[in-house]
Amino acid sequence: MKVIFHPRFYEVYTSDPAAASGRMEAIVKALEKDFEFIEPEPASERDLQRVHGRQHIQSVKSDPLVYEIGLLAAGGAILAGELGCGGEPAFGLIRPPGHHASPHSCWGFCYFNNIAIAIKKLLGEDKIKSALILDFDLHYGDGTANTFNGSREVSYFHPEGRNRQSFLNEVQTSLQTDKPFDIIGVSAGFDRHEEDWGGLLKTEDYLAIGKWVKQASLERCQGRRFAVLEGGYNHSVLGRNVIAFLEGFNNEGGVDKKW
Repeated sequence: MKVIFHPRFYEVYTSDPAAASGRMEAIVKALEKDFEFIEPEPASERDLQRVHGRQHIQSVKSDPLVYEIGLLAAGGAILAGELGCGGEPAFGLIRPPGHHASPHSCWGFCYFNNIAIAIKKLLGEDKIKSALILDFDLHYGDGTANTFNGSREVSYFHPEGRNRQSFLNEVQTSLQTDKPFDIIGVSAGFDRHEEDWGGLLKTEDYLAIGKWVKQASLERCQGRRFAVLEGGYNHSVLGRNVIAFLEGFNNEGGVDKKW
């Protein structure tokens, strides 16, 4: 399994928590011994236009640093999606996050909707006909939902369970949908952890979610799956939460970590 990462994701491009110094370092440190890292190319403006209007793109361009890093993040999601579509699961270790970026607006530390851009490109190039997006971030991905509102090709699901078990049950239910899908894309946010903002999930829950996504993809869409980073802000637990998810998500059955 490949991890998509570029050294420019270390750059502190704004003052928000998603851009904080040390956040990406914590994840890279946890993953670098067990996974192969590959660098993405920036997305093209045409790629952005699959989701976003010209005025929105121009507004992000007004901050050149944010725009440059945003292009790399979208490019990282595209590469992860292309690898996943080819049957090799991949994780986009990217920032800024994207699921609060709608076609014509954004908020919540997001600028371009990375996972939506990746899915739209796969659809536009006829590599897939349908997709399921599972978003287990603490926050509802309104940008992703707005992008695919009314779509027959793409289903978006964000579990809303009020306690740990009901949340995990909803994750499993989402993967058992009757709607067809050719790939599973995951907006992987780790801020619902018991030591992060959400205060709900344990590290082993991310392992379970990864396993469920892998199993659903093997049963329903020939193993095609990819994930991209969204939230997660407690640097002291972020790395182990990400690697727990990837242990379940990975074809080889993980890296034998203990939680």
